[in-house]
Amino acid sequence: MADVEDGRAHPAGPGGARGPSTPVVTLEMSVGGHRTTLRLKLEAHGPYGSVKGRTALALWEDVADRVDPAIGIVESTSGNLGLALAAVAAARRVPFTAVVDPVISTSLADAVRVLGGRLITVDEPDGAGGYLLSRLARLRELLRAEPGLVWPDQYANPASPLVHVRETGPELRAQIGEQPADVLIAVSTGGTLAGFRRYAAAARPPWRLVGVDVGGSAALGGRPGRRVLPGIGASRPSAFLPDGHRPTVRVTPDEAVSACLWLAKSTGIEVGGSSGALVAAALRLQRHPYRQAHTVCLCPDGADRYLDTVYDASWRAGKGLTEVDVARDAEILSVERAA
Repeated sequence: MADVEDGRAHPAGPGGARGPSTPVVTLEMSVGGHRTTLRLKLEAHGPYGSVKGRTALALWEDVADRVDPAIGIVESTSGNLGLALAAVAAARRVPFTAVVDPVISTSLADAVRVLGGRLITVDEPDGAGGYLLSRLARLRELLRAEPGLVWPDQYANPASPLVHVRETGPELRAQIGEQPADVLIAVSTGGTLAGFRRYAAAARPPWRLVGVDVGGSAALGGRPGRRVLPGIGASRPSAFLPDGHRPTVRVTPDEAVSACLWLAKSTGIEVGGSSGALVAAALRLQRHPYRQAHTVCLCPDGADRYLDTVYDASWRAGKGLTEVDVARDAEILSVERAA
């Protein structure tokens, strides 16, 4: 894994290579008449098509020596981690079981199956606006029934934030330089934000870390309620961030979806629902009197996983989602696409 003692990324050690950095696209913008820069770090270009690819590799490295190749691993997931773990397990000829819920997109579920993963769908709501608690209860039943089954536990395993301390944080700093910036991180398990917080505390880049969540999520201490977007929010507080995080921006599903559609129409850049939440939050921050000149969004994935949800008009209508003018005073002046 990479070393960050001096705040810079160093080559990964044996077994820890991740490949090239994910790209950063720079949007020069005017928001409310003020010149600003929005950078999007596109994790869709990373391992297994999402930021959870980094997590899956780190989790596997943590549990590999405990895995019985005849029994395999199990994880609760809303989609991206399930796909990444399915790919990791398939490459190692290890069985993988994903405990999912009805919010998972059809395309992601199909992709897990193509890779040989087994899906167990929990359709009982957990009473906290989602299915997470129900998924975890079913997972624990599976562990009791098959004691040799290994659960990497993305919700509490220190390997989850550590990969961002060692890898993603230094990588981003090397890409954007030393200018002060708001760095926006979407929250579900809280592992990514916790890793960035730990990296920032040690390396002290000139960043303000902003957590981004959705209404109805308890991930950062909010009141749980109904949620419709996969990949962001949770039915319970993050174990990695038990005291929450400040500052946090909460957006509505309407804002997140609208930001996805606006970005695609304006730039041709198509991102997933949680990335849309980040962009909506960034636009809000860029209107604030104490705004930063530079804002960065760590975009967890791309639109390919949301063609049958966020980018489907009938799905949006079925969920009661409507387009709102999140970019009412925003003008994109230029788009610089990094190699």
